[in-house]
Amino acid sequence: MAQLILIPTPIAEDRHQNTAPDVIAATLPLKHFVVERVKTARRFLKAINPQVVIDDLSFFEIDKGFSEADLYSFLEIMKSGISVGLMSEAGCPAVADPGHLAVAWCHKNKIDVRPLIGPSSIMMALMASGFNGQQFTFHGYLPNKKPELIQRLKNLDNLIEKQGATQIFIETPYRNGFVIETCLEALPPHRLLCVAAALDQDNEFIKTQTIAAWKKVDLAFLHKQPAVFLLGR
Repeated sequence: MAQLILIPTPIAEDRHQNTAPDVIAATLPLKHFVVERVKTARRFLKAINPQVVIDDLSFFEIDKGFSEADLYSFLEIMKSGISVGLMSEAGCPAVADPGHLAVAWCHKNKIDVRPLIGPSSIMMALMASGFNGQQFTFHGYLPNKKPELIQRLKNLDNLIEKQGATQIFIETPYRNGFVIETCLEALPPHRLLCVAAALDQDNEFIKTQTIAAWKKVDLAFLHKQPAVFLLGR
């Protein structure tokens, strides 16, 4: 029986040696992959299996502008008993990327889905934040216009006060400064903000403190660093 194998990839570059043996064993037999970025997928597959012939593999890229109809057509091979791998750019597939469309297609077509254990920057950030891990919401990307972002942050702040649930979001690395500066402007001084950046890298940075304390920090070092932002109490 065919399966859609959900393959976690390293969050940081050059961490392929941390890939679990079970992930490698499940990935090696596969010849067809749905990926967020072909270049990254090829590098990962070559790193875990130097003998692999990349030209023997087929890839469907689900980056910006892809066609859902073409994706579903690619997945049709699974009805013939051929398994397919699903990979994100980094971390766990189908979380904060469009890979969930492939998973949903498999459920609709009664094809088994097999998730493998691996790193998730969202879960790692939540674990390290000190915030409520029983109740949390991941919002993906917040509005990129300042007035809308300020309003959304105020709404999240109200949710924290009423429910106590952790609020999690991400942003394109080069916009980290904009996001944090807007947080400092929109949120009350007592609100706790956790910034988890460069996870699993040598320069990993994780800190939870009040908005008032963040206002005293030079945040220039976070520019272009992949980061997860969490609000809590």
